[in-house]
Amino acid sequence: MSNLVDSFELDNSEMRQAYCDALIEEAKRNPKLIVLDADVSHSVGTGRFYEAFPDRAINCGIMEAHAIGLAAGMSETGLVPFFHAFGVFATRRVFDQIFISCAYQNLNVKIIGADPGVTAQTNGGTHMPFEDLGLMRLIPKATIVEPADSTMYASVVHAMAENYGVFYLRTSRRKTVRLYKTGTEFTVGKAMRLFDGKDVCIIACGIMVYEAIRARDILKAQGIDAGVIDMHTIKPLDEAAVLEAAARCGAIVTAENHNMVGGLGSAVCELISGKYPVPVERIGVDESFGEVGTQQYLQQRFGLTGEEIARKAMIAIERKGAKR
Repeated sequence: MSNLVDSFELDNSEMRQAYCDALIEEAKRNPKLIVLDADVSHSVGTGRFYEAFPDRAINCGIMEAHAIGLAAGMSETGLVPFFHAFGVFATRRVFDQIFISCAYQNLNVKIIGADPGVTAQTNGGTHMPFEDLGLMRLIPKATIVEPADSTMYASVVHAMAENYGVFYLRTSRRKTVRLYKTGTEFTVGKAMRLFDGKDVCIIACGIMVYEAIRARDILKAQGIDAGVIDMHTIKPLDEAAVLEAAARCGAIVTAENHNMVGGLGSAVCELISGKYPVPVERIGVDESFGEVGTQQYLQQRFGLTGEEIARKAMIAIERKGAKR
């Protein structure tokens, strides 16, 4: 039975609301869970956590490096800190603190980066992370997860709280298209194989999963059978799922709301080139900084659309034929 909803529509609630719901439920089970914010409790949606657990929530102000150091110290005492900031400030601004104070010390810190890529919209280029996945992939043993919709939070937040180590949750805060049925369970590190296919497989994460499904429909109208995988865990990559798709389809397209360099596409290419070389085409931001605009405009601007995925899929298929 498919885990996908019968029709894809904009969710009734925002991602940040669903995230906070999951966080509160997890905090009820885990008395060591504590929330840290870089003055973003309204933006990220953790305000209700402050109301539910006033003694377990701290606004650190706009001092992200300080907050990461505080999180590291809390982890040393046995607490499970969840730190929240916009994606650019949760990763790029405090990369050294995460690397040395948290990961190098083998501590248990959870980092939530809001508004990834074009979902930052009118906050513009200064708040639009196209590089956060690449940075976090460089940290040894870090785990990176990007949910495609709000249904994923219950499983993901629980996994973050229950599993030791540095986690990075990359998440939109506004409404997204609902993809999965209520109650669907997800396993960190194991991809969701949404559609089988024999001609090409689209491997996507975050908001690009819906665009990958759209691309599948576009290709189907042209007689192309495309598979779709939701690679919600970018690190550790589900290598078995990628290699199976490469063997089955012989051509792959990756799609991410991120720079083409360093993120999901790079992870897939690094694996494929060494273990099962097949043509790979990548969808992502190409040598650009962010800019102000609506998400719809920015997705068109940077080619983060189902139409562009379908176009790249045709190129991958052509390359596969030429290789033969």
